[in-house]
Amino acid sequence: EAFLTALTASGLPMDRFVYLGFLPLKKCRKTLINALKDEKRTIIFYESPHRILRTLEELSQTLPEKTQLVLARELTKIHEEFLRGSFDSVLKELRSRPSIKGEIVILLHV
Repeated sequence: EAFLTALTASGLPMDRFVYLGFLPLKKCRKTLINALKDEKRTIIFYESPHRILRTLEELSQTLPEKTQLVLARELTKIHEEFLRGSFDSVLKELRSRPSIKGEIVILLHV
């Protein structure tokens, strides 16, 4: 699974983690994101390229500024990429691109 590869290479704590699959699109989405504030484990989930900016914006509005973020893209492929940093720095990088493609794994440590 891509999430295990991402966790191993992320640099975030690996001793305890929670894998969420894809976040819900509508129902309970805000409630789930709000609950992440109290999560002590490393949080892992998938996101699609066309929703990634919206999701990172929602997370940045809810989670503490100190949250560690890793975005892993196109794992084990020629264009493999890891973006690490704050929500602002990762969003700035993604917004500067003409398009965002590929499979994306988001990892958070609050």
